[in-house]
Amino acid sequence: MRYFFLLSLLLLTAGCTNDSSEAANTGVLIKNARIFDGSGSEPFQADVLINHDQIALIGTYNGPEPALIIDATGLALAPGFIDLHAHGDPFGEDSDFVNFITQGVTTICLGMDGFSAEDVTGWMRRITSDALSVNVVPFIGHSTIRKLSGTGYTEFPVPRQIEAMQDLLSNALDLGYFGLTTGLEYSPGGLACNEELEALALVVSEHEKIIMSHIRNEDDDVIETSLKELINLGKFCPVHVSHIKVVYGKGARRAQEILSLIDSARQSGITITADIYPYTASYTGIGIVFPEWAKAPNNYGKVKASRRKELEEYLINKVMQRNGPGATLLGTGPWKGMTLADAAKVHSVSFTDLLIDDIGPDGASAAYFIMDEALQAELMKDPFIAIASDGSSTMNHPRGFGSFAKTIRKYVREDSLFSLQQAVYKMTGLPAGILGLKDRGLIKAGYKADLVLFDPGLVNDNATYDNPHLTATGFRFVFLNGELIINDGNSVKGKKSGRLLIH
Repeated sequence: MRYFFLLSLLLLTAGCTNDSSEAANTGVLIKNARIFDGSGSEPFQADVLINHDQIALIGTYNGPEPALIIDATGLALAPGFIDLHAHGDPFGEDSDFVNFITQGVTTICLGMDGFSAEDVTGWMRRITSDALSVNVVPFIGHSTIRKLSGTGYTEFPVPRQIEAMQDLLSNALDLGYFGLTTGLEYSPGGLACNEELEALALVVSEHEKIIMSHIRNEDDDVIETSLKELINLGKFCPVHVSHIKVVYGKGARRAQEILSLIDSARQSGITITADIYPYTASYTGIGIVFPEWAKAPNNYGKVKASRRKELEEYLINKVMQRNGPGATLLGTGPWKGMTLADAAKVHSVSFTDLLIDDIGPDGASAAYFIMDEALQAELMKDPFIAIASDGSSTMNHPRGFGSFAKTIRKYVREDSLFSLQQAVYKMTGLPAGILGLKDRGLIKAGYKADLVLFDPGLVNDNATYDNPHLTATGFRFVFLNGELIINDGNSVKGKKSGRLLIH
């Protein structure tokens, strides 16, 4: 199987060969860098020569003077960060992806949580021809496949519908999509039964790719069941838990129980990994607090009219279970920046009336303060869990602008949760291994020149819940496929040297 075994990354070391004569007047020399090569090994001091889009040399450079020389004394040099779970539109208003590149992210995965572009071939063709601000790793979404196959909201697909979904998935994987994503907490993906998921996992296995899953339920009382459902698919292909969390769970010991379950699966031969973002508030549509019977394909207007009392009781129980209306921070619409409690007070109504009459299951997105710091930090330490953002440049949550910077600022510099080389591994070599990228994620001769130079003592995540769109600082230089896209802390306007990566 073409799968980059994660622990083998620790054995990879940077080379110092390759002819550098072509670099005269064209290449870039980074001198005196402290190199964190992405493998998790100890940093070392060396020069790095970039020639065109590749790392040409690591060691001591004695050749002709290149076009650009950067003195990296006092700075850390790492591979460009790889975000395993991101959101955004490469063709939309947020296509500059400044939130990612300003914190050293050079590659993002799109098509998450079961949802991807419906024009599977056309999207691929367009993204190949358009200039990109970052490298894009495409995934095909399970809910999207359900829609395209005509299965839609069918609870029990018949064989021809399953075969249609398999064909769509196979075609997408043949095009170069890296794998399948599921969003089993959302509709229509959540309607899938085990038979359907196994049929799709078989196709992923045949193509030697991966399933990334927003698991069915992340609540503390059922998370083991949800993880076991994904582990079962691991009998067919590598599986990955998106934005791993335990909603309502408390303490490091609870995290260890979850990690023990995953480790047991790994010991039995399942290839399973995960990613995590460094915040204790999630962010998604407000439909997460509504019952399934009030959401599509059901008619919400009829539900509201005929089952209002039942709906009110459900919302009260759900919101209070999620730490109350003061723990839901609305991120869109006229309530943007207000908690559900504050918005209800402004409108002089109960929070349930506001949800039912003014917002509805599709009317807003929000941040939900539902996680425990000690539990999440314990998960974050695990060597098979990568750092990711689950963010975008538009959502009203700081994770899109600050996840990678916060990891360095808080969990390395302030809390010493892990070393800087371990943090870099979680943001580079580990995600590259999960994806099966053969020429990114490490500083190694012949690898693509996706690189970030930063001052570990000055890196800061400036985004907050009140001001979620503030860019990170401390990242001095960022190279994308050998092109300088962040120069002395400032983005190079109009520079788009990203690529569509296919597998």
